[in-house]
Amino acid sequence: MRAKGWTRCFDLAILVGIASWTDPTLLACGRFYPPGVRSAEARLRHYAARFPLVEADSPFYALPDPATAQAWAERTPPGFVFDVKAFRLFAGHGAAPATLPAELRRELPDPAAAKVFYFDLPGDLQREFWQRYLGALEPLRQAGRLGAIQLQFPPWIRNDRTGRAWVAHCAERVDGCTAAVEFRHQSWLHGPPGEATLDFLAGLGLAHTVVDSPQGHANTVPAVWRHTRGDLAVVRLHGRNGAAWNGAGRGASSSRFTYEYPPEELAGLARRIRELARHVRETHVVLNTNYEDQGMLNAQRLRQALQTLDGGP
Repeated sequence: MRAKGWTRCFDLAILVGIASWTDPTLLACGRFYPPGVRSAEARLRHYAARFPLVEADSPFYALPDPATAQAWAERTPPGFVFDVKAFRLFAGHGAAPATLPAELRRELPDPAAAKVFYFDLPGDLQREFWQRYLGALEPLRQAGRLGAIQLQFPPWIRNDRTGRAWVAHCAERVDGCTAAVEFRHQSWLHGPPGEATLDFLAGLGLAHTVVDSPQGHANTVPAVWRHTRGDLAVVRLHGRNGAAWNGAGRGASSSRFTYEYPPEELAGLARRIRELARHVRETHVVLNTNYEDQGMLNAQRLRQALQTLDGGP
């Protein structure tokens, strides 16, 4: 049984949700969570009663805790799905040592370094990070709540021998879990190399993440509406706010993703999503427009656009 709020469009399983159900600007705006919904448990239960999917972003910033994943599983209904961001080190982002567990900090080659990068670590420590990350997600997997591990590669991971080796390394490390890949450098999907990239991902068993984002930047990729797995397609919608994409609000700030999709854009996206979903068992659509309640509004309006295609109200 699917969680309440999932969308069936022409008998296609399309799950629509948002990234980060506890973004500070969302909590501050006071428009989605009622006044009495203040605890972590109450907020997740409230969200999961209205959407069938969420992207958990906190595991990107720090290794997740098994107790947290167990609580997520217990607070959500059968059929609810968590797509989970991969820990930042795995995809090539740096991490401040202070964000790492104390016992692992002692094993770092240079504990005094301002930032730690994955391939600066010895192999046994790399394996330990992966083991802890995947072990922490095990309660979600056991409960049938784990969707895709989302690997978001930064712009400096390019379509070259080193970049492809990194992606292949991650595909090996996810150890049987479903993983999806989002690129942030145009060399992967712009022009003729895009076909080779899709073939590369398919060969590794990785889901291609279709990205809707501002165009015309070196650190954005075109939306390539193709799938690389038969069981899952992933779509992440970042909005089209080109002015903010590389502005002062970049990084974790939700202001970078300030955007309300107008009806005509949502209608176009709904048609694209429906066509993509025809080729896979399940499609996950994540609204990353996470400033205040824009993610919820965009997600609700997109579901309405999908229902309209199906002849609904």
